[in-house]
Amino acid sequence: MRVCTAVLPLLLLLMCGVSAAQEPSSRLAPKVDNDFVQREFGSSCTMVDGQSAVAADINGDGVEDLVVPARCSNPMIDQAEHRFTVLDPYYDFFGYGDPKITSSFITDDPANKGLVVLVIHGSGPEAWYSPKAKFVLINLAFKQVSVKKMALGKKKLMAIYTEETGAERNVAAIFWDGKKYKYEPMGSTLN
Repeated sequence: MRVCTAVLPLLLLLMCGVSAAQEPSSRLAPKVDNDFVQREFGSSCTMVDGQSAVAADINGDGVEDLVVPARCSNPMIDQAEHRFTVLDPYYDFFGYGDPKITSSFITDDPANKGLVVLVIHGSGPEAWYSPKAKFVLINLAFKQVSVKKMALGKKKLMAIYTEETGAERNVAAIFWDGKKYKYEPMGSTLN
């Protein structure tokens, strides 16, 4: 009986330590600012003024991911060094999304120049600050970025919504299909 009473507090301490290790600590999470963006994606990338990063489970694996509206002058140059993948879901929707080619497309609107969405898929209890994969989504002309649930058939999944610039102010959803990000136009907003 004496051994049980001595071991019980030790077991409780160990269990508390294990449960604390399984939950991500906000103290350990890095601040998402331009320094963080440049450390993770290269010096050609900066956050878009007036917009903030959003943490949510984008890829449906139960681990928190990070979405950052940004500008990158040339993400193709930095992808090997910073270990991210450049994807073009917009032009892929229209049949040709090879970022080696489409990253050189020039926009007519200077406000849209270099707009990208940065995505970090999180890994384990550390979530997005322990990246499993990183993506730069190019050729997305947006005024505002948000993350919300989307119905895809009978499935509900998290998607990145972009309110596009321009006269019609179209809204589009970008979602993870298990292999890559896909673009889905959702219509236009009134205003």
